[in-house]
Amino acid sequence: MNYNTNPSQVVKTVVWCLAGLVVVILAVAFIRPWYNVWSQEMEGKAEFAKAEQNRKIKIEEAKANLEAEKLNAQAEVERAKGAAEAIRIENGSITPTYIQYLWVRQQSDLGNKTVIYIPTETNLPLLESARLVAPQK
Repeated sequence: MNYNTNPSQVVKTVVWCLAGLVVVILAVAFIRPWYNVWSQEMEGKAEFAKAEQNRKIKIEEAKANLEAEKLNAQAEVERAKGAAEAIRIENGSITPTYIQYLWVRQQSDLGNKTVIYIPTETNLPLLESARLVAPQK
């Protein structure tokens, strides 16, 4: 290595280093605003894409709800047709015996629950009069 350098060579090197530093600072000063604009644009596009996806999800959920409501309405219509047909088969009259039969048939849907019904003077049970009463300690 040669440590005997010319002072003018040192000055040239320092000037070039300072010039390079100035160029880098100016480049950063001009590039940074463009980067900030680009970065904000990308963030805006990402937010827009997310909002668009959320909108599509809500539309699909609304369509699913509409379809479910249509199917529920169709089921209700079919149930009503069945009830009307049952009444027609009964010759348009519903007797107290038939009502009791329907009530007993409904009780089979209770599963394994224990329910005790006490008949009254009109032969109709007291339905669940004390079912939710907590036992006394």
